Amino acid sequence: MSKDKPAIPKGTRDFGPQVVVKRNYIFSTIRKTFEKFGYQPLETPAMENLSVLTGKYGEEGDQLIFKILNSGDYLAKTSASDFEQGSKSMLRKISEKALRYDLTVPFARFVVMNRNEITFPFKRYQIQPVWRADRPQRGRYREFYQCDADVVGTKSLLCEAEIVLMMDEVLSNLGITDFTIKINHRSILAGIAEAIGQKGREAEICVAIDKLDKIGQEGVNTELSERGISAESISALQPILDIQGNNQHVINSLKTILKISIEGQRGLAEIEEVFNYLSRFQVRNAQVNLDIALARGLSYYTGCIFEVKVNNASMGSISGGGRYDNLTGMFGLPDVSGVGFSFGVDRIYDVMEELNLFQASSQTITQLLICNFDKASEEYSLPLLQQFRNAGIATELYPEATKLKKQMTYADQKKIPFVLLVGSEEMQTGLLQLKNMQTGEQMAVSAEGVISKLLEI
Repeated sequence: MSKDKPAIPKGTRDFGPQVVVKRNYIFSTIRKTFEKFGYQPLETPAMENLSVLTGKYGEEGDQLIFKILNSGDYLAKTSASDFEQGSKSMLRKISEKALRYDLTVPFARFVVMNRNEITFPFKRYQIQPVWRADRPQRGRYREFYQCDADVVGTKSLLCEAEIVLMMDEVLSNLGITDFTIKINHRSILAGIAEAIGQKGREAEICVAIDKLDKIGQEGVNTELSERGISAESISALQPILDIQGNNQHVINSLKTILKISIEGQRGLAEIEEVFNYLSRFQVRNAQVNLDIALARGLSYYTGCIFEVKVNNASMGSISGGGRYDNLTGMFGLPDVSGVGFSFGVDRIYDVMEELNLFQASSQTITQLLICNFDKASEEYSLPLLQQFRNAGIATELYPEATKLKKQMTYADQKKIPFVLLVGSEEMQTGLLQLKNMQTGEQMAVSAEGVISKLLEI
């Protein structure tokens, strides 16, 4: 028998009860907002056919897809020449499936397969794990949850505005108040490529620009050069990326730069329309900025793109998305426009831990612990246990008659907010001792009083 210590793969994590409770608090907050805006729940399989996923995430994204070896003798259909031709040739014969990379492409596949049963515009949300063969680091894992909301079957830019509103509401409800929602448009990026003399090469330029925060301007310039972008074009791009100021100033500057590009002007007009919608709503905490450098590397975006950054935390983007006009066309259903976005729950969790935003109510399930003094106390407490649970109060009876200090420690470590003491005097009078574990306050109340007090809280 192997004596190796048990371990889990790099980039994956176990979640203990306290962590899961906090994560569920985030999931619940997101789910409530999605449903408030009319989105319906959906789930798709953990694995997809490899052909469904490849070619949808750009050159670099395809390299991060976790492939699944065919079951049985997966080498049976290969030959020596396959080995000689390399991994790309081999892959087609040894792997037909893969773990999903995101939730958007499986959603597009679902829409195409079920187009006769769903009602358009179709609004769905999906909360499930995804897998990416990335290099693990803080805020970047190989297995992580995404929380997606997408709507397909409409080109209305009201949907883009509502994405901003949902981002703002979720993060505000979680206690995150200092954050920026960055917006850009792929047609603006295409127009910029045209303005610097590189029409049609916006995809290559976007891949480099998307790394600006990670590798800096010099690194971006180097990559652009390696991709064959001329020195003159790189020099012309620099001052465009450096444009600063409020949204109106950035828009006015772009109007001058993009006057030679019809596509760029269209993208700018759509951005202005989104801002016009937003002016009709109340945004609670978000700073909404037009960011020319926002590129987002996923190749299926065709319109507005979004990204969210928490300003007072050491974390990259925690949410992002955009419009994709041609995604379902890849699966045989053309001309179905869609727009959506995703929350990165793992990153939101790390931000909330860093900023100490988890409230006591989001760190525990049990609301009340009934202490167990002896056999008589236990017998008396059993009907109370049922009564409290029937009233909707998550309640535990400590399973053994043991020292009170041990039971209090149990409640403290599980962050149970209230403890009920049922001793001989309490059994005689019917007035039970309810202790608030946070304040130390203790009061004598009836069973009905306990229910009233806890339901009020």
